[in-house]
Amino acid sequence: MGRIEEYTLAIAGLGAIGLRVAEAVDRGEVPGIRLTAVSASDHGRAQRRLAGLSRMPAVVTLGELVGLADIIVECAPAKVFAEVAGPAVEQGRILIPLSVAALLDHMDLVERAKLTGARIIVPTGALIGLDTVRAMAEGEISRVVLETRKPPGGLAGAPHLVENNIDISDLSAPLRVFHGTAREAARGFPANVNVAAALALAGIGPDRTEVTVWADPAVDRNIQTVTITSDAGDATMTMRNIPSASNPKTGRIVAQSVLATLRRLTATLTVGS
Repeated sequence: MGRIEEYTLAIAGLGAIGLRVAEAVDRGEVPGIRLTAVSASDHGRAQRRLAGLSRMPAVVTLGELVGLADIIVECAPAKVFAEVAGPAVEQGRILIPLSVAALLDHMDLVERAKLTGARIIVPTGALIGLDTVRAMAEGEISRVVLETRKPPGGLAGAPHLVENNIDISDLSAPLRVFHGTAREAARGFPANVNVAAALALAGIGPDRTEVTVWADPAVDRNIQTVTITSDAGDATMTMRNIPSASNPKTGRIVAQSVLATLRRLTATLTVGS
């Protein structure tokens, strides 16, 4: 009888996403994946949060993490992206980055991965239809537009808002706070629109993908609408994500997307391109 290949897993960051993934893998929900290490800025707090696991992983620094697993899931603050992604690629690991916006500023890692044998796998995350976008990109895509609509609390503190003195603290009606390219959106909202970067990488690139961001006090979900025009057909896809209870900047589905990505690594049957 064939045996499912086993991979070891390390998680950089133990917030809403990292903890959910750690717990699911520890419960055996992803066959062939074994959690061996996590990194966190506060090791004592991390150990307390992981106390319910059946097998305690090593709690280490970012610098130590890459040497302890085959797969590195990066769900840390975007400012430390390079500290995780660079060593992971250099050591030929499978890198699953959640800070996809930061990846746009480190695309040299893709070329480096060709030499080291590393793989960079971007999860679909809080978006919908990346398989459709990838398929359309095999032909000709003429336009891709992403509209992001979030409760104001989910956008609070974004660099674009701070730099442009945009106050969203007491809105009574929807306010368009950004319109530009995916590359500009990724820099202006690094914790909010990683979906824009993922969409751009799947389709026509960060400088041709259009993004609009709305702060909307009338919604209680993170709403992403993608519109694509291509020679294979047109598509409009909307996702209404429930925000994570512990971090409104991200949706509950992001952790589930990471688990689905891990599952594909060992699955004997996969569905979707």
